[in-house]
Amino acid sequence: MHVALRVTDLTKTFGRGKKYEVQAVRGVSFGVKNGEIVGLLGPNGAGKTTTIKCILGLMLPTRGQIEVMGYDFHRQYRQLVRSTSAVLEGSRNLYWRLSPRENLDFFTGLHGIPLALSRPYSEHLLRVFGLEVKKDAVVQELSSGMKQKVAVACALALRTPVVFLDEPTLGLDVETSYELRDILKRLAREEGRTLVMSSHDMDVIQDVCERVIIIKDGSIIVDDRVDNLLEVFRTRSYRFTLSNGPGLDWHFDLGKKFPGLTVIPQGESMILEVTLPRPSDLYAFMDALRDQGLIVEGIHQEEPDLEKAFLYLVRKGA
Repeated sequence: MHVALRVTDLTKTFGRGKKYEVQAVRGVSFGVKNGEIVGLLGPNGAGKTTTIKCILGLMLPTRGQIEVMGYDFHRQYRQLVRSTSAVLEGSRNLYWRLSPRENLDFFTGLHGIPLALSRPYSEHLLRVFGLEVKKDAVVQELSSGMKQKVAVACALALRTPVVFLDEPTLGLDVETSYELRDILKRLAREEGRTLVMSSHDMDVIQDVCERVIIIKDGSIIVDDRVDNLLEVFRTRSYRFTLSNGPGLDWHFDLGKKFPGLTVIPQGESMILEVTLPRPSDLYAFMDALRDQGLIVEGIHQEEPDLEKAFLYLVRKGA
C-alpha cells in the first residue's frame, strides 16, 4: 500500500530570538497510507492544528519535509496543495447566504473543477449526507448539524486523495454524529480516501479511526493502532470497591505510589479506579490497601476505552 502522506522532522517555531521563541512543533515524523483513517490527538496547545496547517500549506514550517501523494512541499507546492482538502473551522467555512448546492459548486469551481464534472458527484454527496431535500435552502436557515454536514461535503467534493477533518462532529446531536461517522467510513472504504481526523470526542476517534497519533508539547508520544492500545489497557485498568475509607488521608500516599488513581466516595464505601502498568503492580496495590487497613469488597477489571488510554498516556508522557 502506497504512502499518501509523509511528514519528516517537522518543526515550527514562532517568535524571534531565544527569549521570545516558542517551539509549537518539535521534530514530528509520521506516515499515513492510502485509504487509512488516522486520528491526530493531543491536549489543547499540543501542536495538532499547527501540524495540520503546515501540511496544508497554510503555514510555513521552520524545518522538515512534507510529502502528499509523492509531491514535495518545497519543490511541488502547488501540486501538494491541490492534493489536500480540509474542514478546519466547521460550518464557519461556508457561505451562509448560499444554498448547500451553491456552496459545493463554488468550492469545486475554486479548485478548478468544471461544473459538468463536479455537479454529478456533488449531487451524490448531497444524497449521501441526507441533504437532498435542503439542497436549495439557504445555509443560514439550516440546523447546526446540517451546516456541519455541508462543510464536510464541501471538503469531500474536491475529490482530493487526502482530507483533514478538524472536529468534524462538533455540535452534532448523537444521531447525526453516528450518521456522519458511518458516511466517513464508507467513503474511505469505497473511494480509497485518506482521512486525518482531529477531535476531542474520543468515542468518534475510537469508532472511525484505525490508528491514532498522540502529540504532547509539540512531540509525538504515541503512534499505534487503536485496537493495540485498547488491548494493552484491557489488562491494566481496575475498579476496586472498598467497604471503608472515607475521612482518612490514605489516598494521598496511595496516589503518590500509583499515579492516575481516582477516588470516588459512595456513602460509607469507596470506589477506586486505577491503571497499573505491569501485572505485578496488582499485588503491590493490594498490599498497599491492606497496609492502610482497607477492606476490599470487590475487584472489577475495567473495559478500556480510548479516552481513558489517552488521558493516561498524556499524563505519563508515553
